[in-house]
Amino acid sequence: MNIFRKILGLNKDSQEDITADERGKYMPAIKLPIDERFTINFKSNGGKFLYCENMSEIFYSLDQILLENDWYDKYVFLLDERLQEKFSEFELQASNKARDATYFLTTCEYLIADDGSLLISSNQIAEKKLDEIPDNFVIFATTSQLVESIGEGLRGIKNKRDKIPTNITTIKHFKTAEDKDFLTYGSSSKNLYLLLLEDL
Repeated sequence: MNIFRKILGLNKDSQEDITADERGKYMPAIKLPIDERFTINFKSNGGKFLYCENMSEIFYSLDQILLENDWYDKYVFLLDERLQEKFSEFELQASNKARDATYFLTTCEYLIADDGSLLISSNQIAEKKLDEIPDNFVIFATTSQLVESIGEGLRGIKNKRDKIPTNITTIKHFKTAEDKDFLTYGSSSKNLYLLLLEDL
């Protein structure tokens, strides 16, 4: 590589000054960082994204979601006891019956940057199908759960546990029912809020 620089009279500084506009049309596209790609794709899927630097911002954001939707006096479908402890100050009216609840508070396995989807499993939804769960989701996740692709997420699930969970699926469509078209036919659209905590 140094030989080519000497022959062509290029130094290191001049190579770094080339902008995206000056790149040839056959050059590979500049890849955005994983967090930016996830954010763009997640929002284009219709998700509502709330980035938080600490737990006090998470608590504030959850409070605003509950107030905005008037969910304080409604039942929440909550299967994860750790979340119930973490958000105990909200005195959530938890129900283990999905049909009685207005919204679902849960975690996820991974956040998929390539398509802005969320990878979930039986650890979050037990053996229920997505259409059996309330249409309103509030997902609590961390930045360390960001991965490039579904394949990377599946490898992560396999590597971090002795027993692989069942009912592994992705949630990708976050638009309301009236936004459905033939491309989303058969999928279960959710009104989804993501509370993303910075932990890296």
